[in-house]
Amino acid sequence: FGKTEVAMRASFKAVYDGKQIAVLVPTTVLCEQHYITFKSRFEPYGIKVKMLSRIVKGKEEKKILNSLEKGEIDIVIGTHRLLSQDVKFKDLGLLIIDDEQRFGVKSKEKLRFLKNNVDTLTMTATPIPRTLYFSLSQIRPISLIKSPPPGRRPIKTYVNVYNPDIVKSAVLEEIKRGGQIFYVHNNISQLDSIKAELEKLIPGLKIIVLHGRMKPLEIENCMKKFIKEEYHLLLSTTIIEIGIDLPNVNTLIINRGERFGLAQLYQLRGRVGRANRQAYAYIFVNSLKKLSSASVKRLAAIKEHQDLGSGYKLALKDMKIRGIRNLFGREQWGNIANIGVGMYMKILNRLVEKMRDKALNVNDVKLEIGVFPYLPKEVVPLPVERQRLYMDIIN
Repeated sequence: FGKTEVAMRASFKAVYDGKQIAVLVPTTVLCEQHYITFKSRFEPYGIKVKMLSRIVKGKEEKKILNSLEKGEIDIVIGTHRLLSQDVKFKDLGLLIIDDEQRFGVKSKEKLRFLKNNVDTLTMTATPIPRTLYFSLSQIRPISLIKSPPPGRRPIKTYVNVYNPDIVKSAVLEEIKRGGQIFYVHNNISQLDSIKAELEKLIPGLKIIVLHGRMKPLEIENCMKKFIKEEYHLLLSTTIIEIGIDLPNVNTLIINRGERFGLAQLYQLRGRVGRANRQAYAYIFVNSLKKLSSASVKRLAAIKEHQDLGSGYKLALKDMKIRGIRNLFGREQWGNIANIGVGMYMKILNRLVEKMRDKALNVNDVKLEIGVFPYLPKEVVPLPVERQRLYMDIIN
């Protein structure tokens, strides 16, 4: 709760300290939403906010890049576009990463160069095992926001084998109370057939389709129409997973829930229940008999942890299910199963302590004494006392 508010307050302070801020987000939809929020909040103070994503093109993009390098822009909010080589800052002081788990290993490698000598704030509702373990090992500090906004209610979560009758009942109940519905199916090629099935199941149901292969302008128009309540149901892929904040949408239906990770399920569930109205999440699977043991554990965990602010508990559960993986390498996997958690922890702690000791020991000290420390062979050797004094000085 309130991650964006923390980011805005940190940005405000950094701007008035004379620094530039980069806000890195994983999706175009979230980028635009953050841009609108930051701009409306900071415009009265004369703070310049701009956006960099695939929506911004041509002359406008070049103008933003030029202004950013000159220091004329205070805050830039962008997708992976911010990691491109042509993006340069005059004085970057704060980097904010929203939902780090959505960035791949290559992106994180580029982030390391961007983060050099820059204060970094990473925000997420569900940290991935590797990121979480950095915090548990005290390598990276972590802060938790546990207080929910007033009136917020836990989301009632159900896990079932797909049942058209349950879908129909859930959709009609939400429409009856004047709300809207998210229906998530993460396969673009099947969206049209699912739309046809839903229209046949519920006559008169107004459905709009959204996915990542649509053009930026199409995505923008689609969201505007849904926000204006021109449609009852938004049928989409996981493009809505992050950043969508629509208080009128309080029923979520996820099809083939066994194919989603635990963090994904939690993020998707967080798209509903953002007002003081009771929200519902229906997670459907294809068959209970064919589920893997990991899928069973994930679905059981998301059903068990329905309390507000349960993201941290789910992240710990996810870490237990998936393992810690390789903390320092480029690979997303490690050999922890071969050496055991205990030995891995000993090696890790030993390395951390060694790094801390190395950081504290200052060996490279230059002492300027204004004396030329070279004695030619022709010079008569100094007395022993003078030699010792001389060596003490130059050493």
